[in-house]
Amino acid sequence: MTETTVQSQVATTVRETTARDRRRAGVFFVALGGGFLTTVMLAAAMVPGYDFHGGAISDLGVFAESQLLFNAALVLAGLLNIAGGYYLYRTHGERWILALFVLAGIGAAGAGIFPLDSGDLHSLFALFAFVFMNAEALAVATRLSGVMRGLALLAGVVGLVFVAIMVVGDAGNPAVFGPIGHGGAERMIVYPVMVFLLAFGGYLLGADETDEAEESPAA
Repeated sequence: MTETTVQSQVATTVRETTARDRRRAGVFFVALGGGFLTTVMLAAAMVPGYDFHGGAISDLGVFAESQLLFNAALVLAGLLNIAGGYYLYRTHGERWILALFVLAGIGAAGAGIFPLDSGDLHSLFALFAFVFMNAEALAVATRLSGVMRGLALLAGVVGLVFVAIMVVGDAGNPAVFGPIGHGGAERMIVYPVMVFLLAFGGYLLGADETDEAEESPAA
């Protein structure tokens, strides 16, 4: 077996391993984005009179009808985010990006373990999730190009802008929420990045291996 043949086999193995890791990341991101959005809608539908305008998403974690479903979904979302971030890391090797996924995952899982009625612990974990989930979208944008890069940037920027709005509003200036109220502002932190993760996961799953080898979204 010639040296050229060995090198070719090694290169093929590396490409196949990278493609498998990319697809695994895609599965986790699709499950996270689609699953969490669906769960939030179902949990809200389970609570009669739930206030979409003035209520927090985390209110769903304290109502008797929805608390088990919602809190379990938050913990699962955190685990899926970490798992997806890990397999994505295996394709690009950037530890700082992985760290953002881990911090966001810890925030989401912690917010589920310590529901809204737990007080400051919930608020701390929720803030971690809000900030780092959107920061990870901006980080992923550095590995992308074209439409997916634009979507990642849009989701991350919108989410972080509304994190700032949420902080100002909760500090005693509710007028900053405008016509969408507290509930709408909080959803603008969460929903865009979930839509991005759903789209990004589909992108990773649908990418052609030849294209991946030439211009990887996470190379």
